[in-house]
Amino acid sequence: MKNKKPTYTNDLINETSPYLLQHAHNPVDWKPWNDQSLEKARKENKLLIISVGYSACHWCHVMEHESFEDPGVAEVMNADFVNIKVDREERPDIDQVYMNAVQVMTGTGGWPMNIVALPDGRPVWGGTYFKKEQWMNALNQLSVLYKQKPEQLLEYAGKLEEGLQKLQFIELPQEEQPFSRDFYPEILKQWKAQFDLENGGFKGAPKFMMPNNYEFLLRYGLQQQDEEIQKFTEKTLKKMAWGGIYDPVGGGFSRYSVDERWHVPHFEKMLYDNAQLVRLYSQAYKNHQNDLFKNVIEKTLEFIQEELTAPDYAFYSALDADSLNEKGKSEEGAFYTWTKAELKNLLEEDFKLFSEYFNINNYGKWEKDRYVLIRTKKSADIASEFEISEEQLQEKVRSWMKKLKKHREGRKKPALDDKTLTSWNALMLFGYLEAYTALKDRNYLDTALKNADFIKTKQIAGNGRLFHSYKKGKSSINGYLEDYAFTIEAFIKLHEITFEESWLRLADDLCEICIEDFSEESPMFYFTSNKDRKLITRTLEIMDNVIPASNSVMAKNLFKLAALLGKTEYKNRAEKMLKSVQAQIKTHPGSYSNWLDLMLNFTHPFFEVALTGENAKNLNFDLQEKYLPNTLITGTTGESELPLLQNRFQENNDYIYVCSEGKCDLPQTSVEKTVNLIKHF
Repeated sequence: MKNKKPTYTNDLINETSPYLLQHAHNPVDWKPWNDQSLEKARKENKLLIISVGYSACHWCHVMEHESFEDPGVAEVMNADFVNIKVDREERPDIDQVYMNAVQVMTGTGGWPMNIVALPDGRPVWGGTYFKKEQWMNALNQLSVLYKQKPEQLLEYAGKLEEGLQKLQFIELPQEEQPFSRDFYPEILKQWKAQFDLENGGFKGAPKFMMPNNYEFLLRYGLQQQDEEIQKFTEKTLKKMAWGGIYDPVGGGFSRYSVDERWHVPHFEKMLYDNAQLVRLYSQAYKNHQNDLFKNVIEKTLEFIQEELTAPDYAFYSALDADSLNEKGKSEEGAFYTWTKAELKNLLEEDFKLFSEYFNINNYGKWEKDRYVLIRTKKSADIASEFEISEEQLQEKVRSWMKKLKKHREGRKKPALDDKTLTSWNALMLFGYLEAYTALKDRNYLDTALKNADFIKTKQIAGNGRLFHSYKKGKSSINGYLEDYAFTIEAFIKLHEITFEESWLRLADDLCEICIEDFSEESPMFYFTSNKDRKLITRTLEIMDNVIPASNSVMAKNLFKLAALLGKTEYKNRAEKMLKSVQAQIKTHPGSYSNWLDLMLNFTHPFFEVALTGENAKNLNFDLQEKYLPNTLITGTTGESELPLLQNRFQENNDYIYVCSEGKCDLPQTSVEKTVNLIKHF
């Protein structure tokens, strides 16, 4: 008699998330996060396994292959647990809650993240990647403990819940200290000690790019005339662009570098990284006029257009780190790395020059016989060494990249995460707008406007509220604070560039919804709406990370809307939000860089620039290409009721008003004079 095959029901086949669909054929009885799955755990009094990851995550794939595809592991999971799979990008609220728990329990975090929780969702055990034996042993022990001594897990869950609640408590300072320039020297001294002066970035590995850190440092270095910070920031951007973390063949950046030299990346390419880096390099190009930065912007946006842009101008989320190698096996970096034999065959007589330019040597070697392209020398030095002109060298580089790209197109591409997230789309929208102002390429503005229209028409519901996710024509999941914060920021930027008041009004409408749905007694905003199902805790996202905290972005939005719309209550709230994190900034400046950027608005000159007249848009076109991080721009070609523009339009006259703290200088007629006034205030 044949053994009867075990039965299970994997419900992920009905989901749209690429990450969940990757697990749809596991023998594990996976459920999505929904009311039915949670009710099943309560009804059957079973522990929950909550496994969180994302489609481009390499170690998520490893754990799936080792454990979740294994029938023996699945049998243990299915017998005693209700198993829930979560896409962290689709449900960042769930990810935040349980990541906080894992960090409290273990001191570290990451993905995949695996939690065991009571039937009511309160966590009792967790961690990140587990080998098969570790995973099996832990599940067996927890299962026995819950059956024999459930009170121990209940007691632990209660204590952990109490600790997680305390993490969300923001205590307002007893005595409010005025913002002062004296605040910066000590924290910058502390921060500078972490600068990697040889490789750029911060000391240690792995190295994440942290664009909002450098956006603040770029601005602070200029406004404070700190030459050390200016040189460090420029060097960091150069080293990242020279490193293997940047793809010179197809454009775009990988998520992080596993080493100190920016050489070997974790090869997944995320929309949010590239969106912020386009923004950062555009600002740096305005400041430095470095052709390397211009090339990075152009190539990265080529990558976005070719790989991450949908026909309706929505942006997809990511490309996987893994792809099939020449033997048909999944391997990290297979699409992006090169063998010496391949390069010799492709480049022929240019191989020696190419090897010098991209270090096809021991320095550039990764593992086995594969190389990740990395630069260490200036083009001028290499051109001189090989007795050719710099122009000839750059022409060769362009030719090499075309050859390598054409060859790479014959490889199996990494998998695409084709869901669209509102928050990340807004980040990319802002990146396109910043690139347009830096390089004056009208195509960038056209793409930005099409994406803004997508958000406006597809991701804003009839009640004015945002959706978080979109795929195959369907908008879903009530928006999180990050969706509102980044969309408001992008719409304000749209107004600054186009002068269309509709974008500004829409930004204000979304801000009012944030105040209604995301805040209570604290000046801070919760990450989740009060209309969402409650989780074990309601989180406050305050620390800036690889993406700035939604609260720091909202505080900056409030500051800008206050100036543009004359709403003093917005500025007062932004100030209270900033003061509530002032103590934390002192000890961890790198985790509060976007807050520090806001603080500069209070401690250093900040200007509202109003342009009026029939040629106001042309004047703005020239003004926007300057690096003026301490300005907010508005304008009109006719009459306007906006506070900064009211009664200022005059027929046949073009004026530029430079205002600060409610006072305006006599109007200028020249962009050059306006820039000098701002820079030398």
